[in-house]
Amino acid sequence: MFLVTPDRTHGLVAAPRGPEDLTPRTEEILTAQGFTWNSDIEAYTRPTGHSPGDVDRTAGALRELGHYVFSTNTPLSRN
Repeated sequence: MFLVTPDRTHGLVAAPRGPEDLTPRTEEILTAQGFTWNSDIEAYTRPTGHSPGDVDRTAGALRELGHYVFSTNTPLSRN
C-alpha cells in the first residue's frame, strides 16, 4: 500500500506502508520517475513535478504494479 501526495516540504511523496511494498520493480519505477529514497521520512520523494497530473501518473504506475494506493492532490500541512 502506498500514499502518493504533494508535500510542501518534500515535493511529491510516494510513501509505502512497509518494507514489503518496496519490491525491486517498484523501486525501479519510482527511480525512473525521478524519485529518491528519503530515510528521514521513510518515503520516496521528488522535489519537482507535484501537479495533480503528476500525482495521478505516479499513483497509476504503482497501481499497475499491483499496489493499493491512496492519493490526494492537496498538499499535506505540517504542524
